Amino acid sequence: MTDPVPEQRNAGDPPVLEARDIVKRFTGVLALDRVSLSLRPGEVHALVGENGAGKSTLIKVITGVHRPDEGEVRLAGRPAGFTGPLDAQRAGVQAVHQEIGLVPDLSVARNLLLGREPRRALGLIDTRRMHQEAARTLESYGVRVDVRLPLRSLGVGAQQMVALARAVSVDARVVIMDEPTSSLEPREVETLFGVIDRLRGQGIAVIYVSHRLDELYRICDGVTVLRDGRVVHQGALADLDRLRLVSLMLGRDVAQVRAEGVTRFSGAHEAAGEPVLEARGLSSRHLLDDVSLTIRPREVVGLGGLLGAGRTETAKAIAGVLPLDAGGVTVAGLPVRRGSATAAVRAGIALLPEDRKAEGIVPTLSVRDNIALAALPRLARAGVVSDARIDRIVETFMRRLRIKATGPHQPVAELSGGNQQKVLLARWMATEPKVLLLDEPTRGIDVGAKAEVQALVDELAEDGLAVLLISSDLEELVEGSDRVVVLRNGAVVGELTGDELTEEAVMTTIAAHTREEVA
Repeated sequence: MTDPVPEQRNAGDPPVLEARDIVKRFTGVLALDRVSLSLRPGEVHALVGENGAGKSTLIKVITGVHRPDEGEVRLAGRPAGFTGPLDAQRAGVQAVHQEIGLVPDLSVARNLLLGREPRRALGLIDTRRMHQEAARTLESYGVRVDVRLPLRSLGVGAQQMVALARAVSVDARVVIMDEPTSSLEPREVETLFGVIDRLRGQGIAVIYVSHRLDELYRICDGVTVLRDGRVVHQGALADLDRLRLVSLMLGRDVAQVRAEGVTRFSGAHEAAGEPVLEARGLSSRHLLDDVSLTIRPREVVGLGGLLGAGRTETAKAIAGVLPLDAGGVTVAGLPVRRGSATAAVRAGIALLPEDRKAEGIVPTLSVRDNIALAALPRLARAGVVSDARIDRIVETFMRRLRIKATGPHQPVAELSGGNQQKVLLARWMATEPKVLLLDEPTRGIDVGAKAEVQALVDELAEDGLAVLLISSDLEELVEGSDRVVVLRNGAVVGELTGDELTEEAVMTTIAAHTREEVA
């Protein structure tokens, strides 16, 4: 049975936004092939598809980043012809991207009101009024912070809400939300859904891009499914059950999708031998408090906990990226120099970071150069690196990880998110690591790419790696891990394994400690 969805609003109204027969090519690759989309006032429309299906390209055409080779975008019945994102914003088409496009060194208030700051006589910014307006606006979105502080001082979830508040507070007619909940805690997600309902009531249309099916069925009216740059389905989301939606995205029949279980790890790895990784007493002021864990070969250990519990900080501490006040790490019984990323890599520790855009890929380099980057010291002979050797390694990992690209010299920035994630994984596999730290490896990628990454993790664990898995998706965490260490406020509050390792048990472990702290 399909979950209930909001009643579609204003179905008889003329479209506020239309994309008509959009065609877009990049260096001979057909990214969009006669794609059309119609959006009515007050409608929340899901845009879904695998990575590489054309979602990002369509959004960039709608917002003026790309000009279509054929077709047109129309706003309120008239050709839009946006010359760039700023032109689209002025017309009321706002986009909130997964990667927060704000200025981290400016204050929260300046980010929120940038270009629209209240002014006094002689054109000077009225700072007091700006702070008051910013605080009032953010409070309506459930964000209560000191708006005078630099944006970078906020958590990722709060920054995302600032970006959203900015987008919808500038006379928006259409708001495009690209994976808006990827960095939000459950409380913030509920606030976001309340904001979307408010936009609905104001007649503002929303294009909602997410790989989280629960969210889509909860808040979206209509749906457009893209595959390989083409529209394969459009209609009311209520008329499409979840399994059928997944099968449309993947281009496989429902029976095949059901048989393959596209969103699950295989789980249950047979750990063997002494621990390859031991982290003891990791402590960093305000971040980590005496965190300890071990991982054996062929074992996947999950880190559970709410956002801000210390999961990412633990991975970074193990990888030598986060400075420590106390504690240490050993790999295969040998100590790793504390606070040294170089020493960690040499010891066989590889970290796949949470934010692949900011901390992972180098967008100006090719797929080949991104893969080879970490392995160059190992490949050098007397300071000279053989191009032929690099080519062999790159070819091997592109084939093994099934990276979809026109070739090794294609700019990595042109790849879909899922394939960029595979490039990062290939980079670290080329270093022949002993320990693989995966921080949200499937965040922001679609169900098909997620299944491929999960299968790769299983394969690597079976090959003998020790794997640390961080995921905000409880199902992914439980199904993909042999043990789960639960964190809260930077400290270990429990460890679950065997039959006791369930989603409910993870949540109960967190909740029990929450109640104790409140008491």
